[in-house]
Amino acid sequence: MRNANSPKRITTWLAWLGLAPFFLFGIAFEIIPVLTLARSSLTAQDALTLSNFERALSPMFVESFRNSIQLSAATAFLGVVFGTLVAHAIVTTRNQFVRDAITALADVTTNFGGAPLAFAFIVILGSTGVVTLILQALGVKLYPTTFRIYSIQGLMVAYLYFQLPLMILLVIPSLLGLRREWREAAINLGASPTQYWLRVALPILAPSLLGGFLLLFANAFGAYATAWTLTGPDVNLVTVQIAALVRGEVQLDPALADALAMLSLLVMTICVAGYQWLGGRARKGAR
Repeated sequence: MRNANSPKRITTWLAWLGLAPFFLFGIAFEIIPVLTLARSSLTAQDALTLSNFERALSPMFVESFRNSIQLSAATAFLGVVFGTLVAHAIVTTRNQFVRDAITALADVTTNFGGAPLAFAFIVILGSTGVVTLILQALGVKLYPTTFRIYSIQGLMVAYLYFQLPLMILLVIPSLLGLRREWREAAINLGASPTQYWLRVALPILAPSLLGGFLLLFANAFGAYATAWTLTGPDVNLVTVQIAALVRGEVQLDPALADALAMLSLLVMTICVAGYQWLGGRARKGAR
């Protein structure tokens, strides 16, 4: 019996040994940084304290959280609505080339962000951007009253560039999971297309849509490079405040920055946990 089990034990140990680099990477770049962040946020002059979190709840930083939450919620909601509509069009099209091309485009654009994306929008919709100058030649004046790319509204447009394709990729599997038999059964029972979507399809898709909203919210909440490059300190966001405190542009206060980062991490954790829970609900519903 011992000889029969030894190959299995060796295989098990080899499997765990193969996972060792992954665990080491996770510990070094995820667990240890979070523990260091927590320690720094709870320490002042080598003593445990909550003073950093008290300062993190001052009006200026509360406003930064409010702006970040509003921006993230707005772009996540618009991304869910329009992303689902585009994904439905992709799923229902009979042209395989169009389906593959749009899916590939969504895959590329969802990974295009940061400073290059901000620069692209400045070139296109900035005060001297291509589209801005064309509209001015046509008698339509965007600046300075109608629209400014260097504002929170401009950030919303820029964020939608990567939020919308991300939602497309997230919701396509759920739309493919809608069985044709369900639609045919609803129609045979006298339901209209609107009633089918409201009473059958949307309740089934609800966990996926809500999970997509939470993931898009977290994606926008943690974005920094696009916001900083496009608006700088003009828009009061949490990520911008954290970067300013770490770099010491106004004041150098890493402990306060760590407290803000811990509060942001709490928001992100809630979003990711909600996404995982709703993802489980969606998989159960698909069965």
